[in-house]
Order: sequence, then structure tokens, then C-alpha cells
Amino acid sequence: MTEKVQIPRQESLMGPEIQNPFVHRFEFTVWDYIRIAFMSVTIAPIRLTLAFSILALDWLAAKVGFIGRTEEDALTPMTGWRSKYLQFPVGFLFRCIFFCMGFHWTITKGKPALTSEAQIVVAAPHSTLFDNLLFPALKYPSVVAKTNTGSIPFVGPLVNFLQPVYVSRKDPNSRLNTIKEIKRRCQPNSGWPQIVIFPEGTCTNRSCLISFKGGAFYPGVPVQPIAMRYLNKPDTFTWTWDGPGAFSLLWLTMCNFDNKLELEFLPVYKPSQAEIDDPKLFANNVRAVIANALNLPVTDHTYEDCRLMEHARAKGLPLVAGIVEFQKILNKLGLKLETLQEQLDRFAEIAQSEGYVTIDDLAKYLNVSVSPALEEMFALYDRDGTNKIDFREYVIGCSLVAETANGEETLELAFRMFGGDKGYITSEDLTRILGSSFEMKKEECETLFKLVDKDESGQITFDGFREYAKKKPEYAQLFMTYQKQAAPQQTNGGHSIGNGNGMSKKSE
Repeated sequence: MTEKVQIPRQESLMGPEIQNPFVHRFEFTVWDYIRIAFMSVTIAPIRLTLAFSILALDWLAAKVGFIGRTEEDALTPMTGWRSKYLQFPVGFLFRCIFFCMGFHWTITKGKPALTSEAQIVVAAPHSTLFDNLLFPALKYPSVVAKTNTGSIPFVGPLVNFLQPVYVSRKDPNSRLNTIKEIKRRCQPNSGWPQIVIFPEGTCTNRSCLISFKGGAFYPGVPVQPIAMRYLNKPDTFTWTWDGPGAFSLLWLTMCNFDNKLELEFLPVYKPSQAEIDDPKLFANNVRAVIANALNLPVTDHTYEDCRLMEHARAKGLPLVAGIVEFQKILNKLGLKLETLQEQLDRFAEIAQSEGYVTIDDLAKYLNVSVSPALEEMFALYDRDGTNKIDFREYVIGCSLVAETANGEETLELAFRMFGGDKGYITSEDLTRILGSSFEMKKEECETLFKLVDKDESGQITFDGFREYAKKKPEYAQLFMTYQKQAAPQQTNGGHSIGNGNGMSKKSE
């Protein structure tokens, strides 16, 4: 009977309470459909017309406000008539746009902090373009925004008027430059307005708070947390990676009779010395404060999960297949985005079952038959016992199982097991072992032999064996599993064939 193998550090890599914070689906009742139909032919078209008309006026007002302003002026805070002009007419018209969309008033709790009390404001969860309603409540502060935001037609000049700190996800130096600029603006008596930051860095479905980026916390200054709540049901606001598009959300939101946003201004959070020294600790503690106010769980998902979702889509997998809870994988396993993208490429080659890998998929990929050894190896990856492996399980399995087993000593033992004591493996050697241990047919063994024997010499050297095992690290664990099963019956040179933990063990 096969011994159940435990995966190392299993508790620390348990799946999150919320599996996918980047998906949103509508849940409409019959009454909702009636309301949407009525509003679509009556009020919503008027709202849309008014909103875009006022947007055009606000765009014109912002363009006028830039007259005579130089690039050097952009490096200093707005003063004089421009600072007042930001409040009226630019800010006033901006609020009117949202009023036309049905956001007639914003519910507020708590008290906004003064700039002297908190130079930085962090708001969460970030879930929609309507989050911009936070700006009027704070009297139009500065903001951290994506670089391309400033070039959006009509909207760009309004954003630029806020003197944002722009960040580019494509520029490797942008993150460091952004932190430097935030620190510069947070200097005492700098004259800059507050900076609003959505520290999650991307939109979610508000089911949890994902990892906070460090930009707001590197300066080590007091911050004011804000908890954001949208009170309407059904949710027509959430704009995330796997869900309705922006125009659908805009139209359906304008089909609501009234839209309610609640902003809870939490007490200013002053960091301890430990938090100043460790921005990640600072970020996690502020996130916990907002999560407690909203009664939401926290997860280790990040924007990089969204990039993996897009990579999964490009490989023909469902979007959800790419989600791994990136920050936890990075912290626990040290795997960077580029490595995960490479593993996702390999996973896409194996997965033939709607974004999952079954044991038959794995057997086909490895060119072996389903056997007890393969079933045991599959169980090591299948952490939740569902008889299918998702990408997150595959990543953890590759790191804790296959890569661990893929050591030089393990490969040498496997090579010798296949008859490599003479310095090479023949087709007959491979067929004999695979036929007896993995119940493979002769034709299957010959096919696998040809894949490994690239130079068609009729022999597999250790270098060729190792190269193929590194290319498909699952083989190493498969060999090791067989070695463990064979250990009671077979020994080699004073060593047992394997002890099931990727290490050989001296016979006693």
C-alpha cells in the first residue's frame, strides 16, 4: 500500500478564502430587468447626454486653466487663481458629471484629515471608475495614476489638472521614480496637496482586500485610510478583469434610480518605527484596519495575477486559470512573474480539461501510461484531492515536488535504474523498466526513447537524460516515486534506490 506523501509547508501555502477577486457577474431579478428597460427609454439617455455635455465643458475649462503654464510650473504646487480655479469651475463641473449619472450625494462617515495631519490618503477597495467620486470629498487632491490616463480623450486634461504622480507598469524605473516623487511631495511645508493612492493597484470585485503596493508607505509618514462602500444591489459598478465592459457598467449604473457611495474616513494611522523601517509591514497593518472596518478578508493576490490571467487567455486557457495569489507565491517560493509565465506555458501544454490537468492529461504529456507510480505523483500535485490540478497547484508542485526531486543525485540514481551503469541507456533498457513499472507498451517506450535520443545514436547518455528531465521536471518525481516503490526489493551499490524524499539513503 502506497504511503501518503505530505507536501512541505502545506499550511503556509493553503488557498485563499476568496479564490478569484477579479471576476464579476450580474445577478438581476425580474424587477431589475423591468427597471432597466424603463430607464433605458426614459431617464438614462437624458443622463448620458447631460453627463457627456458637462464633460465637454469641463474639458474646455481645464484646457483654459493650462494657458500660460509651463513644464517647470508642473513641478511645483498650483497656487493663486489656478488653485481656486480647480475647485470652481473644474471641480464643480466634475461633480456635476457624477450627479447626472445618478450619484446625487455621497454618504460620509468620519472626518477627512488635514494635509498637515496626513499627506497621503489610501482608499480601498478599488473596484470601479466611479471611485473618482472620492476627489470632490477631498477637495480635489493629487493622485497616483497610470501614465496613459493623461492621454485619454476629454478625461486626460482633468486628470492633469490634479497634478498627478504618473506611474508606468512597462518602465522598470517607474516604480522607483514614483516613490521618489511621493517622498518629495511629502516633505514638511512642501505646499503640495494630499495625494490619494489606491494601494491595491488594480480593480477587484470588493470581495476582499488584495495585497497593498508599497508606494504609499515608503515615505513613512502618517496616512488616512478610507473604506469605500457601494450600497446598491445589484452591483452595476464593479469594473474588473473578468466581467462586463466599461460602457455596459456605465449604462446600467445610469439605469439605477439613485446610486449610493459611502466613504468612511478612518482615523489617521501614524506608523511606528518598525513600520517606517518596513513599508510592507506598514502596508499590511493599514490594510488590516480597512479590512476590519469593511469586515472583509485579505488575500495575497496582486496585479501580477491579472497579468497571468491575460497570459492564460493568450494560451487558450480560461482567465481564472492564471490566478495563483502571486504575492504569497513570491514570498514563500521566491518565484517571479517571468518564471510563472514560463510555467504557465508548460501548464497550457499539459492541460486539456478546461484549464485543469487530469491524470490522463499528465500521462499523455509524459508519454507514459497511468500506473500506481504516476497516481502517487499526481496526488502530490493535487493538493485539494479533486482529481484535477489547477495552475496554482501545479506551480507549488513544481517548486516543492518536481524541482526538489530534480537534484543531480536523484537523476543519477534514475539513470542507473534504467541501465545507465554502463554509461548509456538503450531502447531495450528503457522498454524493460517502463514496461514493468509503468505498464507501458513497447511502441510507447520507443516513442519516448526517440524524444530523448535527439542525436539518433541509439543510446541515451546521462547528459541527454538530464536535459530531458530538466525540460519536463515532472519526470524526476515520477522516477523518484518508482524508486521508492522499488526500494524494498532492489538495492544498488550499497544504496537504496530512493527514500521518497529526493535523497538517497545508505543501507544500514
